[in-house]
Amino acid sequence: MMRIQIEALWNFTSETSPHSMRVILSILREIKQTGTLASAADHSGMSYRHAWNLVDQWSAFFGEPLVERQRGKGTHLTALGNKLVWAEQHLNARLGPQLHNIAQELEMELASLLPDVPPRIRIHASHGFAISKLGEFIAREPGTNLDLRYMSNQASLESLRAQECELAAIHLPHGELRKRAAADCKRWLDPSIYCVLGFVTREMGLFVKRGNPLNITGLHSLVDPTITFVNRDAGSGTRLLFEQLLAQEKIESDRIPGYQNVELTHAAVAAHVARGMADTGFGVEAAAVEFDLDFVHVIREDYFFLCRSNILNSKPIERLREIISGTDYRRAVSTLPGYAVSDAGIVKTVKKFFRENS
Repeated sequence: MMRIQIEALWNFTSETSPHSMRVILSILREIKQTGTLASAADHSGMSYRHAWNLVDQWSAFFGEPLVERQRGKGTHLTALGNKLVWAEQHLNARLGPQLHNIAQELEMELASLLPDVPPRIRIHASHGFAISKLGEFIAREPGTNLDLRYMSNQASLESLRAQECELAAIHLPHGELRKRAAADCKRWLDPSIYCVLGFVTREMGLFVKRGNPLNITGLHSLVDPTITFVNRDAGSGTRLLFEQLLAQEKIESDRIPGYQNVELTHAAVAAHVARGMADTGFGVEAAAVEFDLDFVHVIREDYFFLCRSNILNSKPIERLREIISGTDYRRAVSTLPGYAVSDAGIVKTVKKFFRENS
């Protein structure tokens, strides 16, 4: 099956011509991770000398060094080099899900004009690290055509009811908020038509700088006028959960500095905090780790699939259940901080699932 990948590409323009950042950013990323230019050169498929030449050329372009060498301590990024790497990560975190959705739309449009296209699985899902990892596994499957689109909980449920997808992946909190959230979800579902597939749990909380210098201990810390917050977009499942948590703790949102500032993904919120544009934000633990932040746990969520019962025995769905319940996928999820496999692939009726979780 043909796959389309769309990436954000940014250029710097001088008086003469645009300069693409693609190669130099790859080198800078590897230096940041390994501390050696030799590893960066190998990773980029070029000689050590060529890699140094590129670094020197870009340093001359900016008029400021991007890396520095210290005898016995390897190679390190300067403040400018680090800022470029962070800027790329923030760009990808912001645009990644949108570019992914556009790529999926193009794939489906082109596939409709091609012969011998395998049956497709359409998954509409709240964005997260485990579902992205599942997409990678299914994409490697021969004869499998995956159409994975990222959207809010409610939009996923609406797509499922309109038969615009086979699987809707949504999330529900544990604890006191569970009953209300389950009731809101259940009203969309006819128990005679739909069923539930177990998937994963994930830890949700506050992103803070390493060492938690502002001593942010929970939601009540957010009303401190010296602490700035970055929010998720209105309508997202994470924003809804956060609003419910504030109501539960009797915290008024207008007392939180920065509440009106938003990002579109967990990773974008983490990047926002990591770059010093806010002191804290709310999201999944895996995003905090990705951006070298500490994490203050607030709540755990179940992230699971809903589908029509009459397609459970179809080959694509059977294969998906095999993948998420298999050893390889479980091992992959175990590498995602804050995620754990939970009843993955196990089928429950809507009545049974919501009776157990309300």
